[in-house]
Amino acid sequence: MSSQVSRRAFLKSSVATGLAFSSGLAMPGLSRASSRPVITHGLQSGDVDAGSGMIWARADRPAKMLVEFDTTGTFEAPTRLAPINALPETDFAAKRLLESLPSDQEIFYRVAFADLNDVNAVSEPMTGRFRTAPGSRRSVRFAWSGDTAGQGWGIDKAHGGMKTYTTMAKHTPDFFIHSGDTIYADGPIRESVELKDGSVWKNIVTEEKSKVAETLAEFRGQWKYNLMDENLLAFNAEVPTFFQWDDHEVMNNWSPSKDLSGDDRYTEKNVALLAARSARAFHELAPIRYTPAEPGRIYRKIAYGPLLDVFFLDLRSYRGPNGPSMETEMTDASRILGAQQLAWLKRELASSRATWKVIACDMPIGLIVWDNWKEQAGAEAVANGDHGAPKGRELEFADLLRFIKSADIDNVVWLTADVHYTAAHYYNPDKAQFQDFKPFWEFVSGPIHAGTFGPNDLDMTFGPEVKYVKAPTKEQGVNLPPSLGLQFFGLVDIDGATEQLTVRLMDREDAELHKITLDPVRRG
Repeated sequence: MSSQVSRRAFLKSSVATGLAFSSGLAMPGLSRASSRPVITHGLQSGDVDAGSGMIWARADRPAKMLVEFDTTGTFEAPTRLAPINALPETDFAAKRLLESLPSDQEIFYRVAFADLNDVNAVSEPMTGRFRTAPGSRRSVRFAWSGDTAGQGWGIDKAHGGMKTYTTMAKHTPDFFIHSGDTIYADGPIRESVELKDGSVWKNIVTEEKSKVAETLAEFRGQWKYNLMDENLLAFNAEVPTFFQWDDHEVMNNWSPSKDLSGDDRYTEKNVALLAARSARAFHELAPIRYTPAEPGRIYRKIAYGPLLDVFFLDLRSYRGPNGPSMETEMTDASRILGAQQLAWLKRELASSRATWKVIACDMPIGLIVWDNWKEQAGAEAVANGDHGAPKGRELEFADLLRFIKSADIDNVVWLTADVHYTAAHYYNPDKAQFQDFKPFWEFVSGPIHAGTFGPNDLDMTFGPEVKYVKAPTKEQGVNLPPSLGLQFFGLVDIDGATEQLTVRLMDREDAELHKITLDPVRRG
C-alpha cells in the first residue's frame, strides 16, 4: 500500500469511536463518558530505527495502557500488546517499545487507557504513526532545531501558537531531532507581554509554568505546558522526535559550579537535586529509549538505514564546572563530554558503516557562549574565546577530531542549536590554530519557539568560517518574539541514488534561507 493511501486510511480510522483490543476489558460504551480515562497530552513517538520505535502517552488517572499497531491505518489485522501500567509514580505517563517491526514501513499505532479501578471504563482511543528506518538505500529526510517556549514566549493562539512545528510537518520528515532546551524550566511565563509595535502577546499560563521549576511536579508541568499547543500535538502524532537536552531543562548555564545562593526565585538551592528531578521528568515525558546499563543516559546512536547513523551527544551531564576553561591538560574539571562518552563516540564512529555520520550536538563547537554574558567571561560551551591552541574543554574536541582523522572516518556532519539563530560553519584546518583534523561542516538552527538572539563571535581554535548566518540586526535588538518570524529549523535530505546530503536552513514561514549539497567520500 502506498504512503498516501495508508495515510488516508489512517486519518479515516482516527475518528473511530471503538477500539477492539483483545484484553478482556469491557468497551467504553458500557460506562458513562465522564467516568472514563482521558489521554491528556496526545501521543508521541521517538528513537525509531529499522525494527522498533518508542511510543508515549499519558492518562489522567491510574490506568493500563492498551496498545495495538498495524502496517495500515485501517487496523484490519493489528498486533495487540500486553497492557502496561500508568501509575502516579510516573505522573500517569507510559512508554512502550514496539519491536520486531518490518523495515521501511509505515507503522500505525493506537492507544487507549483502561481505568485500574473500573475495568468497564476505557478511554477514547488515539492514533499515531511513524515510518521505520529503511533496510535499503532509499532517500531519507529529517529536520532539526532546538529551544521551545523560552524567554517568556509561550503559547499565544492569536499568533498561531508554536507555528514552526506545523511548518516542519509540511515537509513530512522521517524524524525530527530536538537539539536541546526542550523546555525552559527557569523561564516563567507571564500572561501578557507588550510588543514594540504596541500589540500584546498573550500567553496561555499554567500554575507550574508561572514560576521556576523546583519540584518534580513543576518540572513535569514544563513538559505538559508545551503539549498544550495544537501545532505540537499534531506534529507528534505524525513525526517521531529524537530528544536531547541542554541547560534550560534545569536552569540557564547549569554546571557543578552553579550557585543559587543569590537567586531569590529558588527556595531549593541544591542544583544537583534540581538536575535529578529534571532528568526524571525528561525521561518520563519524552519518548526516549531506555538505556538499562546507565539509567537516564541520553547519549546514544540511532542507526537509520545504510545511509545514516545519528550520534546524540550530552554536553551537560558529564561536564566539569563552568569557568575560564584554560587548562592545558585534560582533567575532570576540563571535560564537557566525559571520558566514557568520548570513548563511546570514538568506538561507534569507527565501527559505523553508514554513508553519513551525523553528530547531533546540543552546543556548538566554535561559537563563543559566555557563562557570564555581562562580563564576557567563563566558558559555557566548548570554546573559551582565546583563539589559541586547544585548552580546557577544547582538549576533548581536539582529541576527537584528531581521532576522526587518524581513523580515516569520512562524511561526518555536525548539527546543533542553543544560540537562537541559524548559521552554516565550515571548519577549515588551514585557518585553525589546531590543524590535525579533517575539514567538516557544522549547521546551527533554532529557536523553534523562543526568543531570537545572536550572532555570537567565533573562536578560531578549530578554524570555523561563517558561510551563512541569519540573526537579529542591532536595530532589531535581542529576545525577539516568535511573531517576528525569526524562528528557524533545518532540513536534511540524503538522496538514495547519489548519496548526496543536502542541508537547507529554513524559517517558520517556510522560506529557504540557505542550501548546500555535500558529496560523500566513497571508498573502494
